[in-house]
Amino acid sequence: MPTGFARVPPAGRFLIANATIPAALVETDAPLTDAGDGLVRAEIEIDGATIAAIRTPGTVETGGLPALDLDDGLAWPGFVDMHTHIDKGHIWPRRPNPDGTFFGALDAVQADREANWSARDVARRMDFSLRCAHAHGTVLLRTHIDSLPPQHKISWPVFSEMRDRWSGRIDLQGVALVPIEVAEDRAFLEEIAALVKAHGGIMGCVTYMHPGLDGLLDAVIAVAEKHGLDLDFHTDESQDPGERSLAHVAEAILRTRFEGKVVCGHCCSLTRQPADEAARTIERVAEAGIAIVSLPMCNMYLQDRESGRTPLSRGVTMLHELAAAGVEVAVASDNTRDPFYAYGDLDMLEVFRETVRIGQFDHPFGDWPATVGATPGRVLGRPDRGVLRAGAPADIVLFRARSWTELLARPQSDRTVLRNGRPIDKTLPDYRELDDMFAGN
Repeated sequence: MPTGFARVPPAGRFLIANATIPAALVETDAPLTDAGDGLVRAEIEIDGATIAAIRTPGTVETGGLPALDLDDGLAWPGFVDMHTHIDKGHIWPRRPNPDGTFFGALDAVQADREANWSARDVARRMDFSLRCAHAHGTVLLRTHIDSLPPQHKISWPVFSEMRDRWSGRIDLQGVALVPIEVAEDRAFLEEIAALVKAHGGIMGCVTYMHPGLDGLLDAVIAVAEKHGLDLDFHTDESQDPGERSLAHVAEAILRTRFEGKVVCGHCCSLTRQPADEAARTIERVAEAGIAIVSLPMCNMYLQDRESGRTPLSRGVTMLHELAAAGVEVAVASDNTRDPFYAYGDLDMLEVFRETVRIGQFDHPFGDWPATVGATPGRVLGRPDRGVLRAGAPADIVLFRARSWTELLARPQSDRTVLRNGRPIDKTLPDYRELDDMFAGN
């Protein structure tokens, strides 16, 4: 039996027959066949670059359309990766993290940024990262962009160039990444907001228990509101139960009646707080309409790390409790091959597979597949992404695997990625392409 699906019919109208789809990732009025544990069986009619219909297999005369028979293999929409750092990606060979800790990563990235992050350096690493994501099937990606001076004037134009260059392959969104104390300098805060607005980005910052946190949050929210920007915060990336800035963000959003979209990432310390306190915070997050994105692989790598001791905490926020409270939750790649995470390849199937194990997204799987598709698509203002529906682009990832246990037992490197109804070249870029950037390291 050959691997993959090399025989995709020629361009035009064709049928993807005998497909198995996560129910959380398909929208159709057709009564699809239940395949158990959150999966359904369907056929997908492709018309050129568009999904023409999704329906129960064999219910409509197709007029002899050429067919790609999945033999009950899985079909997913293109992935949505809503929290990455492609401006940092792939610097590990020249700037490894000496002890694997969060603070070791901060120091290493700062040193590398100051020494090496020219526009050409950032552009080459961004492009390499996007080629990886594209080959794995990602169609929408949000990246945080280090924006302290002078880097903000270097990296944001590079981001805009990448967004234009990758248009039609990966839709890109950018978020300013600065520490919350930047808001003490209102002139610079205004400068950052204006720069972000000019490049079509999102306002963001890293929050922690700064003595003036509430006032600083109000300032960030005010400048975002002034410029019509959404917000995306790095929040409580710590195992310290005293880190409670997520609760402060929720209260600030409610206090200011901010109407834009708000995302908080990480929120690790929530799991370390007393149950009643965590429950109150989750209630306020839900009331404020904040979406939460967890970064399981990176946070397990960094959190609770002490030399010679086994880590005791998983570093993943309370996804089950947040979802039960009505909060939109997602998972994402975060860092790749940099001091914050030495591994990763911007493969959202890997992210989902590892989160199933780390966060127990199974028994039942239910709606959890939406955390890498439909939910982040909605959160990022692109409800057309991360879901299979008639009229949507025919951006589909096809797997030989027929069930959850088959899908998640192997890396699925033989997947077929369709963009606009046609298979793409899934050849991953060779790391050797970057060797000249690390000469002497």
